[in-house]
Amino acid sequence: MLTPAFDLSQDPDFLTVAIRVPYARVSEFDVYFEGVDFKFYAKPYFLRLTLPGRIVENGNEQGSYDADKGIFTIRLPKETPGQHFEGLNMLTALLAPRKSRTAKPLVEEIGASEVSEEVGEDEDEEFDWEVEQTPYEEVPESALNPQCHYGFGNLRSGVVQRLQDELSDVIDIKDPDFTPATERRQKRLAAELAKFDPDHYLADFFEDETIEQILRYHPWWDDVCSETSASVGSSQELENEAGLVSFSEEEKYQLRKFINKSYLLDRRALRQVYYSLLDLLLAYCYETRVTEGEQNVESAWNIRKLSPTLCWFETWTNVHEVLVAFGRRVLCYPLYRHFKLVMKAHRDTVKILRLGKSAVLKCLLDIHKIFQENDSAYILNDLYISDYCVWIQKVKSKRLTALSEALKEASITKAQLGLELEELEAAALLVQEEETAQKTAQSLPTQQAHGSSPEASDTEGSDSDSESDSESDSTTSSDTEDSASEQDELSGSPATSLTSLRGPFVEETSALLISNSGTCRDAASQKEPQTWSPAPGPCRPLIQELGEQLRTTLQVSQPEGASAGSHSGLPDEEGTGAK
Repeated sequence: MLTPAFDLSQDPDFLTVAIRVPYARVSEFDVYFEGVDFKFYAKPYFLRLTLPGRIVENGNEQGSYDADKGIFTIRLPKETPGQHFEGLNMLTALLAPRKSRTAKPLVEEIGASEVSEEVGEDEDEEFDWEVEQTPYEEVPESALNPQCHYGFGNLRSGVVQRLQDELSDVIDIKDPDFTPATERRQKRLAAELAKFDPDHYLADFFEDETIEQILRYHPWWDDVCSETSASVGSSQELENEAGLVSFSEEEKYQLRKFINKSYLLDRRALRQVYYSLLDLLLAYCYETRVTEGEQNVESAWNIRKLSPTLCWFETWTNVHEVLVAFGRRVLCYPLYRHFKLVMKAHRDTVKILRLGKSAVLKCLLDIHKIFQENDSAYILNDLYISDYCVWIQKVKSKRLTALSEALKEASITKAQLGLELEELEAAALLVQEEETAQKTAQSLPTQQAHGSSPEASDTEGSDSDSESDSESDSTTSSDTEDSASEQDELSGSPATSLTSLRGPFVEETSALLISNSGTCRDAASQKEPQTWSPAPGPCRPLIQELGEQLRTTLQVSQPEGASAGSHSGLPDEEGTGAK
């Protein structure tokens, strides 16, 4: 017999069952329903469901068949109109036969009925998420457990020993069948410290443009939370949970392929299952965010690397341990290593748990699909994910709500990760400030040099202007002195002639000056013109040479009009000097 594809929906008065049976013999089919039991048969298909609520046969039931699509649609009246049937999208749980819904231990103690009743009552009690304390016993774990356990609820052992070749590339722990839980944790912490790369972390810390883009992405659960927040009242939110989180046809096919099981877990094993579920969801939220919902060939590696449950078979005692381990691995292994991604995955996981088991199951189905398409990671489905997909369908919603509150209240800081992140960031910021100060100091002289060049050009321009003004003044004064020298020539005064020669020309040129003692000096070394008197007879040839130098300088530096005026006076001055 084949199990057909089916889907369940409801309204206040009816439960609708849609069954897809292509190529079935529709002329012969049977439908049976009573209480919580529903059975359908149309050769070669057979479907048996255990419903979450009671239905009744009262003459209002309806049925139809769409020949084009090959779908039977059956509407069944509810025994209590207005009752909400929870978990209609948990297809694997619905396929379970009624008698196997409660697992009984294979060995029972006679007279233990009272204990069984107490265990049943504990299911309705509030789950305590605090740390469970046990007395210290200095007994080697390996002595009590020669073969260590792992997998869902720590129910597996000896698997890795048989599949060592295939699991070597999937898990980080070596020989987990004989490695106690305490030793696994010590080796994991040492491996994370060895893997942590400060340069990679600081690169993502300072250059965080890509990180900010990842943080702005909105995964599918954000949209569902927005729709849920628009609902009024917690009861309405609970009723709309199945409608807000929908499953694709592929996901429904996955649910039908799972083998229904019942798990006998004690309180300690149940805690491990819940804590490991947090670990899986944190890794999945990180992977979905960094890939923006488009899984790639690295998705399986990312999820199993970020989850110590999958790659180290880690066990937990509280929620904070799970957060710290996840934060350390985010900063050690994947491509994007930023503490903001840890906090964002934390908040995303809280949202998924608040949406209920439908949202959690959707995440687990996605992980199952990713691992199933990987060459070696499919073994992790057998150890963990498949069992989680079956188990989560029977979990009470209030348990997940309590777990979400415990996760929300848990906090994590950089100092708690044990990687000295705050010290590393402070040192990097200090180095950055020093480099900035050095660059600023080096750029100041260059800026001053560029800033002083226009001033220098302005100065040169003003100097040239002053020189031209002085030249024009010297021309005017030389004309005046020429007329005075003509009068001196008439009066025969040699001192006045020498005075006219040393005026402006001594300042503008580097002519030789003669002191009273007859020593010759360079006029460029003196700021002001020297006053000197006519030398005796032996110095007269020097005065003639000085006149020739002055004439040469005047021809080069004076304007045409001034040089003409000055030239007119030079022969007279030479004549006066010769006299």
